[in-house]
Amino acid sequence: MAGRRAYLASMQPADLLQPSAAGLYAPQGGFHIDPTRAVDVALVTHGHADHARPGHGTVVATAETLKIMEVRYGAGFAGATQVAEPGATLRFGSVSVTFAPAGHVLGSAQILVEADGTRIVASGDYKRLPDPTCAPFVPIPCDVFITEATFGLPVFHHADPADEIAKLLASLARSSERAHMVGAYSLGKAQRVIRLLRDAGYDAPIYIHGALEKLCALYEELGVALGPLSPATVAKGAKGDFAGAVVIAPPGALQDRWARRFPDPVICHASGWMRIRQRAKQSGVELPLILSDHADWDELTRTIRDVGAKEVWVTHGREEALVRWCELNGIRAKPLHLVGYEDEPE
Repeated sequence: MAGRRAYLASMQPADLLQPSAAGLYAPQGGFHIDPTRAVDVALVTHGHADHARPGHGTVVATAETLKIMEVRYGAGFAGATQVAEPGATLRFGSVSVTFAPAGHVLGSAQILVEADGTRIVASGDYKRLPDPTCAPFVPIPCDVFITEATFGLPVFHHADPADEIAKLLASLARSSERAHMVGAYSLGKAQRVIRLLRDAGYDAPIYIHGALEKLCALYEELGVALGPLSPATVAKGAKGDFAGAVVIAPPGALQDRWARRFPDPVICHASGWMRIRQRAKQSGVELPLILSDHADWDELTRTIRDVGAKEVWVTHGREEALVRWCELNGIRAKPLHLVGYEDEPE
């Protein structure tokens, strides 16, 4: 089969899983994956708000994702919930479903959907680089691989995370009189930056914006040690306040009045988009940190090869370039043009 799985049954992939107005839908199983509007049964890959929305009848997700949704939306975010243990098979009508780690953020999962010998994997968002805050991505052999393409252009090559943290620490040593304010998304990226700093030997208190407090506490509760954290509160920004400190906040907070209370900070941003220098410059970022929780171009193409799929569907992101790469490599591919994703900063 030259590395590609053969279809073993008469069932066509589109009969098993298909796009709908609410997102990917399994008609034989009666469920949606990461639906963008309220549905009866939602299988949720991870806790980011463009994939995990409140108001569904039942949400099926990993235990960590369910806890994240509760923190973000409150205890009544769904009519009912069901824990999907990674590796365990669940049945929905004639369809079997298995969750497996995606390496994106804590609790993130791919979802294997299979019936009558046809296997489709919906990746959700994922990355292949090591991350001390979540379980690593596991390639799953399948007939059809449904992938994101947030960074689906050859220009995107993410840096070694340890090298980016070393850049931050070197800047702290050079500019010890200035606070370093790091823009990092509140779920996943912020906790990863904190853990990477700890792994690099930084043991001083790290100051966090109020929007990060509940999620950082949940990460600690779920076994991700983040070390000493303190609220990043400052009244007037007196000279010397937070000198030499690391302050982590959502990227949007770096542009509002809260950030202006800190005197002469070094503005940093941890994101895969920092590969584009002009984007960093336009955002007023002095120290760009190329840290992403999504797969870069090489990770995307490597993963497609690893899973051995005969066909690839691309859900969102830079779809056309990845579809073209598949075609050039003898793999059938199509963009799904799903809307409602990537609403949150990377």
